[in-house]
Amino acid sequence: MKRREFLQQSTAATALVTLGGLSLPSFTTGSRETKITILHTNDVHSHIDAFGPNDGRNPNQGGVARRATLIQNIRNENPNTLLLDAGDIFQGTPYFNYYGGELEFKLMSKLKYDAATVGNHDFDNGIDGLLAQLPHAKFDFLSANYDFSNTVLDTFVKPYKVFKKDGIKIGVFGLGIKLDGLVDKKMYKETKYLDPVEIATDMSRILKDEEKCDLVICLSHLGYHYRNAPNKISDLNLAKATKNIDLIIGGHTHTFLPKPTVAQNMEGKNVLVNQVGCFGINLGKIDFYFDSDKNKSAKGTSIIV
Repeated sequence: MKRREFLQQSTAATALVTLGGLSLPSFTTGSRETKITILHTNDVHSHIDAFGPNDGRNPNQGGVARRATLIQNIRNENPNTLLLDAGDIFQGTPYFNYYGGELEFKLMSKLKYDAATVGNHDFDNGIDGLLAQLPHAKFDFLSANYDFSNTVLDTFVKPYKVFKKDGIKIGVFGLGIKLDGLVDKKMYKETKYLDPVEIATDMSRILKDEEKCDLVICLSHLGYHYRNAPNKISDLNLAKATKNIDLIIGGHTHTFLPKPTVAQNMEGKNVLVNQVGCFGINLGKIDFYFDSDKNKSAKGTSIIV
């Protein structure tokens, strides 16, 4: 994709943000810079087709076909790209009612998603219904705070995964929202909900210290922020209460951010928090830059599909 075309499709561009308390030095001729691109969606809710020209809010926006073209253009520009989804893939159009999630997973596999987390609406056909569609998903589901050990999903969902792109190790782990009160118990059965802050602390430590990841990403379906319940666990509160996380990709609250929020973790270091609305109308894009010493910085934007 030409730079001009990319900027035209972007709702906003951001300045470079340093992460981990490290400043990124100016690159001189001959120095090596590695660029890692993170693309992400959330709360697509079975929206396969683009909105029509007469749609009041989102005319001629969204659609899997357009997203596929956009993603491929970005991958052509930078092969070091990961594509992630923050949950609520299911429910919202007749495609889900008829196919039960098969179409969504097949299309995400065609788009070569690398990983997704589990949202509360992904249980809308029950835990057995979710399991039945997993063979159509050629990507991993990640959730560290849903304990599926006493359910049919045991071993089918991983807590985290490590990716390697051009010498950079990227650790991704998933977190889900409390299902009690949101989802009928019979739909998720014996799934146990574990404290997201405790689990995120443990996962990010494992990825940073044991797996030696250069970039740690939390794929969250906790919600961005709750104005009427400011102490409720959310992405912003998770950022403040933890360390070692570089990026939180969120879902659930359908929050549209034209660019990532820069939050501070418990050590006062920068954490990016992003979410791109819903229904596949926007694609999140965050570029991380690593120098030869693996100091990193980032800039991000939301691209209208």
